[in-house]
Amino acid sequence: MNRVASIRSEEKKYHDACYDTYHLFEPGSWLHKPVATVMTLVDKYKDQEYLSVLDLGAGIGRNSIPIAETMKHRNGKVVCVDLLESAIDKLNRYSQEFGVGPYIETRLSDIDHFPIEQEEYDLIIAVSALEHLSSEAALETKLSEMAAGTRFNGSNCIIIGSNIREVVLESGEELDPMFEVNLSTERMLDLLDQQYADWEVEQRFFKQLEYEIDRNGQPVKLTSDCITFVARKNIRYA
Repeated sequence: MNRVASIRSEEKKYHDACYDTYHLFEPGSWLHKPVATVMTLVDKYKDQEYLSVLDLGAGIGRNSIPIAETMKHRNGKVVCVDLLESAIDKLNRYSQEFGVGPYIETRLSDIDHFPIEQEEYDLIIAVSALEHLSSEAALETKLSEMAAGTRFNGSNCIIIGSNIREVVLESGEELDPMFEVNLSTERMLDLLDQQYADWEVEQRFFKQLEYEIDRNGQPVKLTSDCITFVARKNIRYA
C-alpha cells in the first residue's frame, strides 16, 4: 500500500469510529458545533437572496447543516463533498432530521477529483480538508480551481494544518504524520498568499494546537499550526 492509500485508510478508521461514537452537535467532540469563522462569514451574506456554497470535506454536516439552515429564510444550496461513504450516509440522514434536505446536495468523492465549475459558488469552505489532497501539486491545483469557481464578491474560507508532528507519548518516537500534505507554516502561507494575491484577505493567522489521538491502539500527541485564511474575490477578471 502506498503512503496516500495508507493515510486514507487510517483516516477512514479514525473518522468512522468518531461518527459512530458521537452524534452531530453532541457535546464532547469536535462535532459539537460549527466553526465560528465559517458561520461569521456566512452571516455576511445574510441579505443575499440565493447563496451557493461548496463544503469540501463536509463530513457529517458540522458546518454544512448550520449553513443550510440559513437558507430556510431565503434560498440556496450547499454542495457537500466527502471521500467517506459513512460520512455521506450520515449527512443525508442528518439533513432530513434537521429539515434542510432540500438545500443539501451530497457528492461522494475525494477532493482531488471533484470538479469545481467556473464561478459556480458564492462561498467555498474547506475545514481540515485540503491537507488530505494527494500532494502539494494537487493542493496548488485545487486552490486555483477554488478561486476560479468563486463568483464575484464571493469568499473562500480555508482552515488547514501545517507543520504537523505525531509523537508516541510512551516512547517519544516520532511518527510519519497521517496527512498527505504536510508543509511548513511559512510554505503554506506563501501558497495561499500567491493564490489569493488579487483578493481581499480578511483573515490570515495561525495558532498552535496540541491534542492526543489514537494510532493503532497507542496514544499519540499530535501538534500542528492551524492556519485560518479567509479571502473575498472583489475583482472581476476580463
